[in-house]
Amino acid sequence: MSDRPKQEESNRYSGEIDPEVADLIGIDSDDQSDTSTDDVPEFTDLFEEPGGRQDGDQEEGERDFSVRSFKVPDKFQEQPKPYFADKDFYKKILTGEGEVSKRVHSLLGSFLNSKDPQDRSLYRGRLIPAHWELAGHIAAKIHGNPPLPKLLFLRFAVLLPTILSADQRDMISRIIFENQTGEPIYYVDEWLNQVAHGQVSASAVDETKTTQRSAPQKVNALLEKTRGRYEAQLSLIRNRTAEVEEQEELLKEKLQTLSIHDTLPQHNDLKGPYNEGQKSALSEMNNILRRLGTVNRDLERQFTELESIQDQLDDLMEKESQLGEQTVDNRVIVNELNTVRQMAKMCVGRQGNHFPLLMKQYLRGTLSDVGTRENVIKILAEVEYLDPGIFLRTFKMQTNRIVPNIVLIPCYGDQGICWEPFERFNRATSRARLALPMYPKDFSPAVIAALGDLRWQVAKEKAQHYWMEEGLTGWYYQWFTERRMKGDVKDSFIQDYILWITKESEGTQKLDREVRDIFWRYMPFPQDVKDKLKNRGFVYNELYKKDQNRAMSDGY
Repeated sequence: MSDRPKQEESNRYSGEIDPEVADLIGIDSDDQSDTSTDDVPEFTDLFEEPGGRQDGDQEEGERDFSVRSFKVPDKFQEQPKPYFADKDFYKKILTGEGEVSKRVHSLLGSFLNSKDPQDRSLYRGRLIPAHWELAGHIAAKIHGNPPLPKLLFLRFAVLLPTILSADQRDMISRIIFENQTGEPIYYVDEWLNQVAHGQVSASAVDETKTTQRSAPQKVNALLEKTRGRYEAQLSLIRNRTAEVEEQEELLKEKLQTLSIHDTLPQHNDLKGPYNEGQKSALSEMNNILRRLGTVNRDLERQFTELESIQDQLDDLMEKESQLGEQTVDNRVIVNELNTVRQMAKMCVGRQGNHFPLLMKQYLRGTLSDVGTRENVIKILAEVEYLDPGIFLRTFKMQTNRIVPNIVLIPCYGDQGICWEPFERFNRATSRARLALPMYPKDFSPAVIAALGDLRWQVAKEKAQHYWMEEGLTGWYYQWFTERRMKGDVKDSFIQDYILWITKESEGTQKLDREVRDIFWRYMPFPQDVKDKLKNRGFVYNELYKKDQNRAMSDGY
């Protein structure tokens, strides 16, 4: 990439607000440290028709259950892009969005110009809902490929570049734009695009569960459910065919054993009868043949079921094609944006910073501290190594690794969340949905918190109405109530899960003894970590011995 755009960006944004933009929001360019002005200037010439389009479509890759781990990206940033070299960046975001853009412009100018803390707080409070309303207007047109500044507004919450420092603008421009990882990790604009084009269904919320769905939505839901059944059936067949191959190889070995006869020197080296080992091999071959017959009958039945599911899938795909190239109703996209807003609120928490725009005083650290797609994968890979079962789901005796859909929310929250452990119409192979804040104080614990939330919700759904009695959630809930602890049991679990991954995995004892026992049993570390920990203290050594005793008694 040429250095010229970067040089132009450096010239334009040397840490001072561009005079034209400063004039738009009412800041005196001669003295930008003094933000006092009279009134916000006229807005009439700010809204002409939108300019060029930027293609933001991105197809979701086909599911591959054979992948067993993350591939950590080779690079975590790229050459800076000239996003902010465009002096009309702010103007292009607001252009064509109607009355709400005027309100955002007025409130932003008043907020930046206000000297009185109470007035500033007042304008700040009014700017928050106006921001989300503007985002909703842009989201409703996401399938029309809006201009790049509008996408960056949804993706990074950048509205006015000059309220960021030059270094921060450079940092944002280095974030890798396209998904080069193949993992289902989306920025907000990408996620809305997926919803708009029917690649993923809208996130479930209590208020919309009972609403009437349109014909395309019904077909899409059935299609997703049938695809899940088809994928699960394929997985079962692969498992059965692998067993057939294994049994056939074993049969070949036994047959090879039978073909080698002992010779009898006293009888002119004639080949003798089967020895005891060969007689045993004959018996084992009979068992193998019976097993092959059983598995083959299962395969015939499963292929028949697969063909039936395939017919249903073909019919639904034909119905979808007859409905034409469907884009989701704009209300669905706006509702999804409102769901993203709720995700942001949950990531931030009641006492957190809910300001929705990216500003220099709120953005901390370097690019490695920002919730980019590549940084997320790095942490996910580290956690999955320590908790190998985190993404595993078993259906019809077949265990698959299913990575969740992850939405990266441009907010200042400190804790990621699990919105759904799986989709309502496909519990077998559907992805969970996690939301992660992009600008937390410490990004790694934010990601681990979301995974802890996922662990809890999946275990709770698995135990169903016995969740307070059985399994991971049951044992933890009993410990929680016996200790008469206050607060929410899930929040307590998540905090303990963070300690389990960050501290206990290194041999630093931070958990209650009973909690450590529960986690060791139901969320075990990989064997090499256990082997290391057994020498790090008496408590880990005792847990290691319990593992051995369970293995010997077949009770684990």
